[in-house]
Amino acid sequence: MKQLLLLRHAKSSWDDPDLDDFDRPLAERGVKAARSIGRELAARGWLPDLALVSPALRTRDTWRLVAAELPVQPRIAFVEALYDASAADILSQIGQTDASSGSLLVIGHNPGLEQLARQLAGPGSEAKALARLEEKFPTAALARFAFEGDWSGLSSAPLTHCVHPKDLG
Repeated sequence: MKQLLLLRHAKSSWDDPDLDDFDRPLAERGVKAARSIGRELAARGWLPDLALVSPALRTRDTWRLVAAELPVQPRIAFVEALYDASAADILSQIGQTDASSGSLLVIGHNPGLEQLARQLAGPGSEAKALARLEEKFPTAALARFAFEGDWSGLSSAPLTHCVHPKDLG
């Protein structure tokens, strides 16, 4: 059984209007949310063995805070193509994942990440998770999919959970 975890970066700061979008850091709320999501991944045993992360500062910071909460550190790749990526671009990166990887975490951006989560959510998805995904996919939201097969053939998978940071208190 393979596990795909799609995580939108945590809330970023707009305090410095002169910063390029790529260089925006996390807001304090984002720092707290990223840590909470990391703790949730650890508590549920949803441990990735590979993380694909957009190289933008806010996604790298999200990763750093999530990773600090994990008991085991996965392999990490900062993937240029994940910045400003469409759903198809993200799926293409997922499809290139080595078959030996059983659990993949992708940290990226909207709208592509949310569009991909909605596109992938297929038969067998949990009704509550689907409703949560359809409602909203805010910053630091996590969508978890579980499926049999190879990464290269992924086109649809059961959505098992959709976790928002507000769910975690």
